[in-house]
Amino acid sequence: MNRTRYSVVVPVYNEEECIEETSRRLLEVMDATGEPFELIFVNDGSRDRSAELIRGLCAADKRIKLIDFSRNFGHQIAVTAGLQHASGQAVVLIDADLQDPPEVILQMIDKWKQGYDVVYGKRIQRHGETLFKKASALFFYRLLHSMTNVNIPLDTGDFRLMDRKVCDALNGLKEQNRFIRGLVSWVGFKQTPVEYERQERFAGTTKYPLRKMVKFALDGITSFSYKPLRLASYLGFTVSAASFLYLLIVLYQKLFTTTTLPGWSSIVAVNLLFNGIVLIILGIIGEYIGRIYDESKNRPLYILNDKVGFGYEDNGTDSQD
Repeated sequence: MNRTRYSVVVPVYNEEECIEETSRRLLEVMDATGEPFELIFVNDGSRDRSAELIRGLCAADKRIKLIDFSRNFGHQIAVTAGLQHASGQAVVLIDADLQDPPEVILQMIDKWKQGYDVVYGKRIQRHGETLFKKASALFFYRLLHSMTNVNIPLDTGDFRLMDRKVCDALNGLKEQNRFIRGLVSWVGFKQTPVEYERQERFAGTTKYPLRKMVKFALDGITSFSYKPLRLASYLGFTVSAASFLYLLIVLYQKLFTTTTLPGWSSIVAVNLLFNGIVLIILGIIGEYIGRIYDESKNRPLYILNDKVGFGYEDNGTDSQD
């Protein structure tokens, strides 16, 4: 019979400078609960010594476990793997960089014991981040909130506690391009926030450059909203109507006035504008088609290189849908 009360899932990608401090603080916080727990580190194809350091922690403390990917599959997939292997009655998601203070987990546990199924961390202040990062995050969350029918809380990340039934519901969702915080809102259940101040990274640099931030934003929008496709349709109708009106004006001037529209420059400009709009619309449609293509391949979400601390170890053959 499983006696694990809490599972803490920690995705890791090139965080060798943070591993030991993250483990120390998490153990300290979870020991304070006085209940059985496990720490599950998911190594997402790190190229540094992260996996080696976690193996050492596993050898020193049997409550610490390692899931080691065969390559880098992405943060959201690493979180998914942790959820699929977690055995606790409550599951906590937290990154390894210590920007989300582990001590907040105790407040989340208090809320969970009051009957809430999801307790998510709500950032009221973000320390150590650039103005661009703060502004882009502010814009993204509000854009996503305005475009979706799912109530995704503003200013929240993946830092949260979830009841076992929420975790089981998430594990039943098989989509490839995963946006965990959106999926948690989509499955429903009773949810509440815990406010906290996000700290500076303990060490190292961000693993979310602009390219990954844009992809993450696209995953969130395309997974939970059809409004970009509708916007493309509205834009197409608007441009077509404007073009037709422009044609009527040109014909009127040609037939009933002596005014003519001189030169080719205006024609070229109009063509470039319309072609640009068409390409934007095709790009939006392409984003959705690409995600349909990903789903149709039905590949596993990740491939495991190794697992440590789960009572057995698999080498190179395990995969999960």
